[in-house]
Amino acid sequence: MDLNSDLGEGFGQWTLGDDDALLEIVTSANVACGFHASDPSIMRRVCARAVETGVAIGAQVGYRDLPGFGRRFIDVEPPALTADVLYQLGALEAFARVAGSRVRYVKPHGALYNTIVHHEEQAAAVVEAVVAYDRGLPVLGLPGSVWLRRAQEAGLTTVHEAFADRAYTPEGTLVSRRLPGAVLHDPAEIARRCVAMAAGEPIRDVEGGELTLRPDSICVHGDTPGAVEIARQVREALTTGGAELAPFAP
Repeated sequence: MDLNSDLGEGFGQWTLGDDDALLEIVTSANVACGFHASDPSIMRRVCARAVETGVAIGAQVGYRDLPGFGRRFIDVEPPALTADVLYQLGALEAFARVAGSRVRYVKPHGALYNTIVHHEEQAAAVVEAVVAYDRGLPVLGLPGSVWLRRAQEAGLTTVHEAFADRAYTPEGTLVSRRLPGAVLHDPAEIARRCVAMAAGEPIRDVEGGELTLRPDSICVHGDTPGAVEIARQVREALTTGGAELAPFAP
C-alpha cells in the first residue's frame, strides 16, 4: 500500500502544513507545481528532502489559481489546459532532477481533480499532456472517473486513490468541502477507515451506507489540521494490520 500526501503547498513567506514531518511518514509526495501553490524555492526544498527520505516525487498539477488554492473550477480551453499541465510537469522535473530523482507520477489537484471525474474534455486535455510528456508516468485518481478511463484508453498506468480524511458520497465521490462533515479530523477513526480500505472492507459513506474502495494509494491531506498525527496513526495502523508500505511508483 502506498501512502501519499499533498506537499509543498506554501508560497513565499506563507507556510502550509509540515512538509518535513510528513516526508518522514508517507511513501509518495504530491508536490505542488506553482499553479495552485508553491514556488521555486519550496519546490526545490521539498524535492531535495523527498530524495533524502526515499519518498517518490509526483507532480500535483492544478488550475492556475493561487488565490483560490486551486479549489475553484476554471472553464479553461482544453489546449490551454494541456499546456498548463506540461508547464507544471517541466517545472517540477527540473527540481526533481537537481535533487537526484525525477517526477514519477501525476496527480491532479483540487478542483481539477474533481472536475475530471466527469468532465470529458478537461480529462482528455490532462491525459494529452501526460502522454506528450512521458507516457511511462502512472496517473493517480478517483476510481470510476473519466480521468482514469481516458488515461487507461491512452495506455497510461492508472492508480486508484482513496482519501483518509475525506467523507464519501454513496457513489464513491468526495463530499464537497462546502458541506459539513466533508473533512474528517479524528486520527483514530481515520486510521480505522484506512485499515478497512486497505483490506477491501467497506467503510461508511456520508449517508451511513457501506462503500468499498480497494485503493492502491491512500492520501492524507497535508493541509488538514493535525495532518502529521493523522498520517502517523494511519501508517502505524496499516503496518500493524499487515500492510507493507511502499511507493507505487518507485
